[in-house]
Amino acid sequence: MDIGTLRGLGTLIVLLGFVALFSWAWSGKRRAAFDEAAALPFADEPHGHGEQPDE
Repeated sequence: MDIGTLRGLGTLIVLLGFVALFSWAWSGKRRAAFDEAAALPFADEPHGHGEQPDE
């Protein structure tokens, strides 16, 4: 087995890992968890629009 074959197999493994990660991230089953995680930076803000926080 020469170095070219090893590099080709390494590239194939990385490509398969990328496709697996991409399909996991874009699967419909993960949407609720990602939507919840996307809202975390706003968790400490008041819910009403235009309200001033109590000081």
